[in-house]
Amino acid sequence: MRVDISSGALRGTTVEGVAVFKAVPYAAPPMGALRFLPPRPVVAWSGERDATAYAGRAPQAGLRSGTRPELENFSGPPDTSPDSEDCLTLHVWTPGVSDGAKRPVMVWWHGGAFAYGSANAERLRGSRLAKRGDVVVVTVNHRLNIFGHLDLSESGGADFARSGNAGTLDMVAALEWVRDNISAFGGDPGNVTIFGESGGGGKVSTLLAMPSAAGLFHKAIIQSGAAVRHRTRERALRLTSLVLKELGISAGNAASALQALPVAALLAAIKPAERALGASEHRFFDRYPFGPVVDGDVLPGHPFDPVASPVMRDIPLLIGDMKDETASFLAPDDLVWNRTISEMQMEERIRALAGDHTGRVVETYRRLYPGASAADRLISATTDCNFRIRSLTLAERRVANATAPVWMYSFEWETPVLGGKMKAPHAMDVPFCFDTIDLTNATDNSETAKNLAAAMSGVWAAFARSGVPDHPSIPHWPAYDTKTRATLMFDATCRVENDPRGETRALWQDIVGTR
Repeated sequence: MRVDISSGALRGTTVEGVAVFKAVPYAAPPMGALRFLPPRPVVAWSGERDATAYAGRAPQAGLRSGTRPELENFSGPPDTSPDSEDCLTLHVWTPGVSDGAKRPVMVWWHGGAFAYGSANAERLRGSRLAKRGDVVVVTVNHRLNIFGHLDLSESGGADFARSGNAGTLDMVAALEWVRDNISAFGGDPGNVTIFGESGGGGKVSTLLAMPSAAGLFHKAIIQSGAAVRHRTRERALRLTSLVLKELGISAGNAASALQALPVAALLAAIKPAERALGASEHRFFDRYPFGPVVDGDVLPGHPFDPVASPVMRDIPLLIGDMKDETASFLAPDDLVWNRTISEMQMEERIRALAGDHTGRVVETYRRLYPGASAADRLISATTDCNFRIRSLTLAERRVANATAPVWMYSFEWETPVLGGKMKAPHAMDVPFCFDTIDLTNATDNSETAKNLAAAMSGVWAAFARSGVPDHPSIPHWPAYDTKTRATLMFDATCRVENDPRGETRALWQDIVGTR
């Protein structure tokens, strides 16, 4: 199967009756003298380029370690793509090419805290979503961690003024590629939805505040990844100085010296520099040591602090979380996994987050969940203060400063696998929205799970088509406001609730200071 685009001809293949073109370059490989610089245009090629297989993914840092053996393949088979700086590629999944159709386009940003992850994972197979919704699905790889976000604006000169946002600019380059080429794949460049989970939701949040992305997308979905704040220029430059110290490089020749280093040396400097930097004073909201930087240019201000950025006020937004996000992060702890953590141990974990408010938090969750174990109450409390508070803050500030509506959801269905210990954990929604639950080990593949995957992927595609999440699988879903706080609960039977878990919402808003 052949498609002709601006840089040359592509030869794709077919998966589940859907055309797919893999590892399509949208910018030049950022290697050698191009390392840390904004993305450059693709060099055109002659003949047909093979686009039938995945290629490299961005060099990885900060991968979660110490997970339980029981969870090794929970999210499906691991991505075995080689790490490579030649990673500015995307994959296109479409029901038809060169057929004159103008299908909605859905552009996915993978998770991984701006540090790791890729678009090459099996659970991101776009054929199901493309077929179910008659949409074009695009999944994107881009620069991460130190390669995408090392701020050399002071030590590298004018050419490196945007280096702290190189990976952020990669995302804009990918969207520009979509604008210029997606028509050849049966997509409508005037109807583009961006969506992502975890760090991918942070990327969507970031794009909503970037003037250079204006007009490149028209709807947005943030899944468990609201980014309220990003690094200040001061904090970014402090981290850079710590990297240079770790590598023994003087500021005078930093850029050229860093460009000459092997990938492994740069990756090895990340953790020591981050440890020396320490946590941000805005610990509830400033989440990414190597991530976008508020530089007054690429990112003029924080996406949603102290108010929502006015840049994309007219973009409809879906936003939500998993009910038990931190079940994934706490799973390696035997005390949590085995539900043997004591009340005192649970309280100490809460104290690290709530400080002087610990007593209020412990009492509230004990009263509201009297039959729950200390481990389950810990999961609920840490989910609320690490994830839900950010989504709520973003949604409220968006509602107050936007002309387009916001819809809020919560993924409530608990997976029965592994004795139900994972509940409704972080990232389990990804195969539901791609309708690929059978490619993971996260569910029992029951009719309930399959129906929920059909519902979620159907709602996502419907929103991409019209900008309104109306779908036969769910009840009418009112837009979010701070009076009713209408929230769609994705569950065995989907329902709408007003201000679900309102008492714990108000508790954390009071603690964090967003009320």
